[in-house]
Amino acid sequence: MSTTDPAPIGADEHATGQDDTEHTGPMPVVAVVGRPNVGKSTLVNRFLGRRAAVVQDVPGVTRDRISYQALWNGRSFMVMDTGGWEPKASGMAASIARQAEYAMKTADVIVLVVDSSVGVTDTDLAAARVLRRSDRPVILVANKVDDERGEANAAELWSLGLGEPFSVSALHGRGSGDLLDLVLDALPEAPREQEETGGPRRVALVGRPNVGKSSLINRLAKEERSVVDSVAGTTVDPVDSIVSLGGEEWRFVDTAGLRRRVTTASGTEYYASLRTEAAIEAAEVAVVLLAADEVISEQDQRVITQVIEAGRALVIAFNKWDTLDEDRHAQLEREIDRDLARITWASRVNISAATGRGVNKLAGHLKTALAGWETRVPTAELNTFIRALVQETPPPARGGRAPKIKYVTQADIRPPRFVVFSTGFLEPGYRRFLERKLRERFGFAGTPIDVSVKVRESKARDRRG
Repeated sequence: MSTTDPAPIGADEHATGQDDTEHTGPMPVVAVVGRPNVGKSTLVNRFLGRRAAVVQDVPGVTRDRISYQALWNGRSFMVMDTGGWEPKASGMAASIARQAEYAMKTADVIVLVVDSSVGVTDTDLAAARVLRRSDRPVILVANKVDDERGEANAAELWSLGLGEPFSVSALHGRGSGDLLDLVLDALPEAPREQEETGGPRRVALVGRPNVGKSSLINRLAKEERSVVDSVAGTTVDPVDSIVSLGGEEWRFVDTAGLRRRVTTASGTEYYASLRTEAAIEAAEVAVVLLAADEVISEQDQRVITQVIEAGRALVIAFNKWDTLDEDRHAQLEREIDRDLARITWASRVNISAATGRGVNKLAGHLKTALAGWETRVPTAELNTFIRALVQETPPPARGGRAPKIKYVTQADIRPPRFVVFSTGFLEPGYRRFLERKLRERFGFAGTPIDVSVKVRESKARDRRG
């Protein structure tokens, strides 16, 4: 880290600086993290509006962090400057995990600083993998963006999977004020309590009433149900159960059956729907239980849509499979082809909660769906594939002009999200074509994926127009 720090941004009613007001309670904490020499300390000084002594981190000494009190727009908060994540052949992953996990546990907002002039390094990728598991807001900062040309370099940072990179020049102050506004928006009203991280993978068991969700939970728990964090009261509350399946522990949440849309439900049913929505949001993968002996209904479709819109991995489980005769088997296959055509990617398993048939297969399907949910395609491999695909099947022309795909990056996982940088609008049909081809090439079994487009008209084209 350079020992020469910039002068303050400037003194006005919004400027940062040490707050002289007495604070009796704890303040929210912003952790500024990143590898060495990306400009963390320079950015911290921008946050503070003054030069401050920055302690250099010694590899392996986790306590070399220093916090400063800052003020912006009348809001006080603490800024925690962390030591650089030094990429070394031995112990790098452990060191990165310790630093990132410490930031996750103690900070209310995490600012990851990346040197956009260098691009994404292995250390940046390793740090991002840890931070993506955080339940704290993470702001990705592309530092050393001094002009419009640097903005193009910053686009590569989408591949870290932390959302859109925010471009700044900490040295010259470019974008610093807007970044501070973004930090304030992300800060909670009060410091968050530290929460436990890790533990069993979280599974939401959802479906309409009377499809056998509680029977399946009891079967999984082998009738010895271990309940964790159950909410006392009525049966409409989600109940957490730790079950052993496939040699692993899983946290299953048995939810109330969804009969109607939240907007049309009332009373107890309304609150049951809200709690079920919250259970899906809190889960990593959802098992949608369908009754194989009944037709696939609009309610079933609505539950599936709810899981997809929440961006969760998905397993479709057909219960009561052992009760079907040949006619119903054939009819159900036709219903699946017709009514579930939009989710051919979903992992499917046939079970009987009553007899236990096929229940042990759930573990494999859950693991497959979660693996797809967390799949990341290297940027170089992704663009090589897309270039060949577009050359063979270019996007259709719109308004007499065919758009050109310049670059594609995977912006996120859990679920996988792709951003296509194009010179023009891509028709929904072509975006679906891209999604289908991505699945054919890279898998993504058991997970929804999202393909969005950012249109960037070339300046040369604008001049010709």
